[in-house]
Amino acid sequence: MTGDIANDSSPVIRDHVSVCICTYKRPELLAHLLDGLAQQTVDPAFDFDIVVVDNDVDRSSEAVIRTVTLPRHLEVSYHWEPERNISCARNRAVQNATGNLVAFLDDDERPVKEWLGCLYRTMKQYKAHGALGPVVPDFPPEAPSWLKKGRMFDRKRHATGTPISAGDARTGNVLLEMALFVPGQMWFDPAFGRTGGEDSDFFRRQFRDGKSFVWCDEAVAYETIPAERWTASFHVRRLWRSGTLYGESMRAGHVPRGAVFVKNVALLIVGAILAPLWLFLSKHLRVRVAQKLAYRGGLVSAFLGLSVLRHRE
Repeated sequence: MTGDIANDSSPVIRDHVSVCICTYKRPELLAHLLDGLAQQTVDPAFDFDIVVVDNDVDRSSEAVIRTVTLPRHLEVSYHWEPERNISCARNRAVQNATGNLVAFLDDDERPVKEWLGCLYRTMKQYKAHGALGPVVPDFPPEAPSWLKKGRMFDRKRHATGTPISAGDARTGNVLLEMALFVPGQMWFDPAFGRTGGEDSDFFRRQFRDGKSFVWCDEAVAYETIPAERWTASFHVRRLWRSGTLYGESMRAGHVPRGAVFVKNVALLIVGAILAPLWLFLSKHLRVRVAQKLAYRGGLVSAFLGLSVLRHRE
């Protein structure tokens, strides 16, 4: 007597990731990034494609897409967002993403070979709605030494699996569930498109809705640091802008105020009184102090309704 043997021959459905890149007048860096994606280690659990959105009215990156050499299994699509607004560019990228998962990289980053696989496995292991990785500065040899000593581009890192708070969440080097981008809802607010902060606003709403995100420390992306970011004034203006955006959020009631405002006013006054002592500090420490005062100055002035230096350079 023989019995029928059940045979489940249904195909295995793999996850698909759309890697989204928004770019603006950086064709050489974009080509460098695409080369890094072409070298990603193949993982049997998922496949991926690349979605490039050019935010330059002159379509300066289109030629890169036409000439780039990628493996046969890796498709790249080119899209154009003529309005100079990073939020609009990100939204257009999501609109053209075909995966059930969406990754974001900045156009000045280059991931390690295991980048996407590490993010994917960490996200699955911890059953999170997304996973974020570290962005590490990549300085050319001629970059000034005070930049490295001052750790101007260093960001906090965590052990893999660490839950991420709203303060650490961003779109540079991240993998997310496509389900987060609900049709008909606002994803990246165009109001932040020229100031920055569109990713912080997006994640703040995700945390409010109970979504969870974890850190993956192995998923490193290296960020190219160009010469225009080697000046002290660049870093001081950058922190003033960050403080301005936070002060505006406080004024609008989106983040806590009260004691935070008083604390920043007090520290700003103390810093101004001690300003003459800066002359005895090395340059990287002087810039660090100037950054802290710039952030507090931007925050206080914006909270009082006097916002300046809001736009990204």
